[in-house]
Amino acid sequence: MQDTRSLLLDTDFPPLQRTGFVTLQANLGYLCNQSCSHCHVNAGPTRTELMDGDTVELVLKVLRTRRPTTLDLTGGAPEMNPHFRYLVTEATKLGIEVIDRCNLTILLEPGYEDLLSFLAQQGVTIVASLPCYTEENVDQQRGKGVFHHSIEALQQLNSKGYGRDPRLPLNLVYNPGGPFLPPAQQLLEKDYKQRLLEDFGIHFNHLYTITNMPISRFGATLLAKGGYQTYMQLLKDNFQSANLDGLMCRDTVSVDWQGYLYDCDFNQMLAFPMLATNHDVIASDKPRHLRELLRGNLADRPIVIGEHCYGCTAGQGSSCGGALA
Repeated sequence: MQDTRSLLLDTDFPPLQRTGFVTLQANLGYLCNQSCSHCHVNAGPTRTELMDGDTVELVLKVLRTRRPTTLDLTGGAPEMNPHFRYLVTEATKLGIEVIDRCNLTILLEPGYEDLLSFLAQQGVTIVASLPCYTEENVDQQRGKGVFHHSIEALQQLNSKGYGRDPRLPLNLVYNPGGPFLPPAQQLLEKDYKQRLLEDFGIHFNHLYTITNMPISRFGATLLAKGGYQTYMQLLKDNFQSANLDGLMCRDTVSVDWQGYLYDCDFNQMLAFPMLATNHDVIASDKPRHLRELLRGNLADRPIVIGEHCYGCTAGQGSSCGGALA
């Protein structure tokens, strides 16, 4: 698989600085019950990387010490980490919002039958991937049969109160099925709500549209098909400086399964570590570790940037919380 990393290092993207620390986004490992074509983590059933118990304890120590408002759990399928439930339980005790980035089908896997009840009991916010409301588009991107399993999982979530009870938010995520920008988030959300309700009786709160990044599987596909330069030009042509202030890297810290720090999940996948100090001016290959969050101030620290950053600022903008504009 071809790698776009070397193509993203040299960039004219505007410099960025951190404003603080509001969200800790923890990748619990790359193990997943699916292998999606757009996955920037290259997750799948054969991956063995998983955050261990010592690192999970360090995550909790950071939460207790620094008190971010949100713990955002990603993977792979984060629920497949054996320490997932312990981490969720301890974080919710602290009054921190816990987000589970769920692929939906994990809720139907053998051995996870009580997972949904656990998530509802803990009041976990669900952010669920559903790249379309039609079977053909979903199965093409995520695998045969995934659409029907996703619909079944959403119906089960509704039955527990998700998407209906204000204490149990259910938000969906749309990723484009190819090298193009997402449509307007508000209009697409309206379509999703209408189609999912009429066709399957499904309720949800919000739809997040997220631009595909030219990295990992999607980046390799662009290179293989000769579409990398065209896609990068599309991102640059649609750059909006108004999106810079709302970028998630301003107040989110991404930590990988080994406990190393990055400015965002995409930098994590590209091995672009967070800068060591406010005085660094270029990225270093030496990663910073989670324990460094127990001391020091992240405000005004420069953010490591690359050509892929145009993906977050193109058009309506893109973040883990959807469109910025």
